[in-house]
Amino acid sequence: MKLLIIQQKMIGDVLTSSMMFEALHQKYPNSQLDYLINSHTFPVVENNPFINEFIFFTPEVQNNKIAFLRFLKNLKQKKYDVIIDVYGKLSSNLITLFSKSKFKIGYHKPQSSFIYTHPIKRKTKPDYNASLAIENRMLLLEPLNVPFKVYKPSIYLSKTEIEDAKNYLKHQNIDLNKPLFMISVLGSSLAKSYPFEYMAKLLDAIIKIKPNAQILFNYLPKQKEDVELIFDLCKKSTQNNIFIDVYGKSLREFLAITFHCNALIGNEGGANNMAKALNISTFTIFSPHLNKQNWFGNIESDDHVAVHINDYMEHTNKDRIEAKKNPESYYLKLKPELIIPKLNSFLVNFE
Repeated sequence: MKLLIIQQKMIGDVLTSSMMFEALHQKYPNSQLDYLINSHTFPVVENNPFINEFIFFTPEVQNNKIAFLRFLKNLKQKKYDVIIDVYGKLSSNLITLFSKSKFKIGYHKPQSSFIYTHPIKRKTKPDYNASLAIENRMLLLEPLNVPFKVYKPSIYLSKTEIEDAKNYLKHQNIDLNKPLFMISVLGSSLAKSYPFEYMAKLLDAIIKIKPNAQILFNYLPKQKEDVELIFDLCKKSTQNNIFIDVYGKSLREFLAITFHCNALIGNEGGANNMAKALNISTFTIFSPHLNKQNWFGNIESDDHVAVHINDYMEHTNKDRIEAKKNPESYYLKLKPELIIPKLNSFLVNFE
């Protein structure tokens, strides 16, 4: 069997969908299993032993109609027996539509279900205590008789990458015998970022309970100004434990550095999914407009903690809609004093 999975765009989505390859490999060990992704997301699935070939949806293909038509033609010539469209947007719809695949599997949508031989309706509640992101992806494998099992995405670092990161941290005066925490200090946007003053109080709380802890920040160079604002809001004793200039210059470097951390703490996003895939514990703050069940399952609670405003007060679907329009007013209700007891309980696991 020759099979293609399509998952474009976000890094967290590409990483999460990669677990489908392990499930497929167990059921069909001699199959050709290929992955179509945006080129910038490749670092999180590099070296995955269950993926045979990567096909990159590049900016040129995305922005040039002639390049896209050529891309469609080349894919059609590969003659996949099965296409699984996890992405479900126009570009992946067209790729699926113009393929010669006998099985075309994707999520049910009124405007595009005719494309698929097997349109699958998403779950709205998990059945196996996993996240909906995992359970709904496993649903896409049901037409291929792949039994449900909770698979966890994994990131595969080389020994060289791990050793280079270790040496870099030591060179930056990081003591790997002391607790080391990576902080997702900002979300993918300010609308997905815990208020700066509140984040500073959480950082102060970390150092209060773990005075010898060392703190790294996960951020892009263009975010440095906002990161420094949060740093300045911290107590001096906290600032002394923050290594603000120690960060990965590439995504693979970030992954290798995070591998040496005890936990990742902070705003929900791709970094949290990456930490989980590295078997690093996480403490995640979800944006008020998100459904926590989409990306966090109760089955994870032994190693991971996630907080959402709904854990502390009534927060209806209407509130979630309003929170997307005005996130700050809802974030401000999620005061640090509510989160800190759970954070303290999480931190006691690390010496």
